[in-house]
Amino acid sequence: MFERFSRSWELAKASASVIQSDKELLLFPVMSGIMTLVLLATFVLPIYMLRLFDNGNEVVGGILAFLFYFFSYAVTFFFNSALVAAALIRLDGGDPTLSDGLNAARARIGPILGYAAIAATVGMILNGLRNRDNNIIVRMIGAGLGAAWTLSTFLVVPVLVNENVGPIDAIKESVGLLKKTWGENIVGNVGIGMAFGLIFVGAIVVGMVLVFGAAALSPSLALVVGALVVLALVFLGIVQSALSSVYSAALYRYATVG
Repeated sequence: MFERFSRSWELAKASASVIQSDKELLLFPVMSGIMTLVLLATFVLPIYMLRLFDNGNEVVGGILAFLFYFFSYAVTFFFNSALVAAALIRLDGGDPTLSDGLNAARARIGPILGYAAIAATVGMILNGLRNRDNNIIVRMIGAGLGAAWTLSTFLVVPVLVNENVGPIDAIKESVGLLKKTWGENIVGNVGIGMAFGLIFVGAIVVGMVLVFGAAALSPSLALVVGALVVLALVFLGIVQSALSSVYSAALYRYATVG
C-alpha cells in the first residue's frame, strides 16, 4: 500500500508540473464554468418567466431536469476532454496549445455526448435515491453507489480522448483500469480533495480576518477586499478542477503504458 501512496504522490507532482508548465490549461475549467452559467440561465430564466412549475407539472420538470443534466455533463466532459488531451500531449513530451485540446475534444464529440447521456441518466437516478425523504437506508445506498460510480468512471474521459471507442466501452475500460489503479485512484482523489479543502478553509479564515480589518477602516475597502477573497476562492476552485483532470490523464498514462 505504501507503494501506491508513493506512486500517487509522484502522479500528483507530475500533474502539478503540467499545470505549471502550461498555465493556459487553466482556461479550460474557466470556459467550462462560463458555459455552465450560461446554460443555467438558459434553463432558469424561461422556467421563471413562464412559471412552468406553478401547477406542479412533474413530467415537464423531469424532462427539463434530464435536459439540464445532459447539457451540463456535455459541457463539462467536452472541456475536460480538451484539458486531458492537452495534458497527455505534455506528459508525452509535447507542447500543447488550447487549440490542440479543443480540436481533440471536437474530434470525439459523438462519444462525449453519448457518455453525457449515460451520466445524466445515472445522475438523475442517484440523485433520486440520495434525496429520498424518511428513508436513510436508501439515501445511504444512493451515496455509496454515487461514490462507486465516480471512482469507476474516473478514467472514462482519458479513454474517450485517447482510444477510438464508444461511451459504453470507455466505461468498461475505465472499470478495468480501476482494478489496476484503485489505490492511486482513491488516494489521489481523496488527497487532492483534502488538500484543497484545507487550503479553502485557510483562505476563508484569512479572508474573513482581512475583510473585518478592512471594514474597521472603510466599508468600501471591505467590499474590495471581499471581492478579492471571492476571486481567490474561485481561482482555487479552478486550479483544483484542472489538477483533478490532469491527474486522471497521468493516472491513465501510468495504467496503460507505465
